[in-house]
Order: sequence, then C-alpha cells, then structure tokens
Amino acid sequence: MPLLLTAILLGIVEGLTEFLPVSSTGHLILASELLGYKAETWATFNVVIQLGAILAVIVLYWRTFWAVATGLFQREPTSWRFLSNLLLAFLPAAVIGFLLHKQVEALLGNAIVVAVALILGGIAILVIEAAVKRATIEPGVAAMPASRALGIGVIQCLAMIPGVSRSGATIMGALALGVERRTAAEFSFFLAVPTMLGATTLEALKNREALTSGAVDWGLVGVGFVVAFLVAIVVIRWFVGLISKRGFAPFAWYRIIAGSAALVWLLAR
Repeated sequence: MPLLLTAILLGIVEGLTEFLPVSSTGHLILASELLGYKAETWATFNVVIQLGAILAVIVLYWRTFWAVATGLFQREPTSWRFLSNLLLAFLPAAVIGFLLHKQVEALLGNAIVVAVALILGGIAILVIEAAVKRATIEPGVAAMPASRALGIGVIQCLAMIPGVSRSGATIMGALALGVERRTAAEFSFFLAVPTMLGATTLEALKNREALTSGAVDWGLVGVGFVVAFLVAIVVIRWFVGLISKRGFAPFAWYRIIAGSAALVWLLAR
C-alpha cells in the first residue's frame, strides 16, 4: 500500500476513534495487523498525529479554554476549580505512565490483548449503563468534587492497556462516580489535552534522534495530523449529541463484535 494512503487511513482511524469509547490505540494496532506492516515502524507517527485530534478539542472548545484562562488571572474560583480538577485527573496517568513506560510499550505490539480488551470493555460499558440510573453531581467540570476528579484520573490509567480506551475509561468511570453524561464526555475531551501532550512529549524524548536525523517523514506526519484533526472535529460534534439521546450501548456492542471478530481472525491466521 502506498505510504500516503497509509498515512491518510491512519489519520482517519485516529480521528474517528480518539474520543469514542472504542480505543484509538487499539484500532491503530489492529489496523497495522490488517494492513500487514510493523506497528513499531509507525509508532512515532501514531503518537504525533494524536495531536491533530487534540487540536480539534481546543478549536471546538476554545471559548471554554479562553474563559478559564482569563478567569485564572481574575482569580475566579470556578476557573481554579476547573484547572485543579483537570490537573488532579491528569496526575495519576502522568506518574504511572512515567514509571511504567517500558511495560506499557511492551503491550502495544500485542494485538490479541487489544481484541480481548475490546470485548471486556464493551461488557463493562453495558454493565455500567445498566447500573447507573442518574447523576448525583451537578453538571459542569468545576462543580465536580476533587475526589471524583482524582478517581477519574485513576480509572484513566486502565487505558494504558491497549484496547481499553482512554475516553471509554474516563467517561464510564465518571458516570459510575455520579457525573452526568455531557459533563463526563466533555471532561474526557478536556483531560485528553494534557494526557496526550504528555504522551507525545515522552515519545518525542525517547525518539529524539529519529526526529532530528530525518528518519521520520514529516510530510506523512503532516498528512496524518490534518486528517485526524478534520475527522475529530466532526466526531466530537456528533458524539456529544448522540450520547445525550442514546447513551453508550451502541459503542459497547461495536466493541464486543469488533473484538470478537479480531480475536477469531488473529487466532485463526
């Protein structure tokens, strides 16, 4: 397959799955198996194009980020609570990701782990959807108690297992902790910004020689970045509207079906 087409396809996969509870990393790993190339060859590419999806959050929610930034300078309590909740939720992944980076990286090449995690994650979503009837916390990121924000951050660490889904873990974890649906989804979007920036920075430091020696094709990275950004813009708008009406069950069944199909294919080939 031509490299340009591969970059476009991976950009589409990243943009489609980064903010849906289906695991973008898991899909990129399975895509590498399906397309027949080595995942490690595109590892840096896959991490960097995540910034395109993150930029989509910043563009769509720029008013929120701007209001928080100006509120911080004006010492508004709401803005400081927003920031502190975001940092508290980011902290567990930052610490564990730094300490267990090599162990997490070792799992990234295991497509069977991805398939099993997709299935188990789908079942978990169905269980949580059935168990959680109503929110117990007022809407809004700033209204969330600090303990709940930290709890969501701890749950996010499950996403270090490829196939678990960072957005799925944070959204469903938030619902289980009493956060209402729209706030849970938006908090997951906001939390993706520092989390993915941290992951990209760590990957850049690890591969700094490749990044500066010309081994990375920045043209392909740019294509993947732009494609991921454009697709993520559409997905985020659609996703927030969907979950307000239908919930997360469709994503759960998709995970179970896709994971089962992938597992059968991987074991049979």
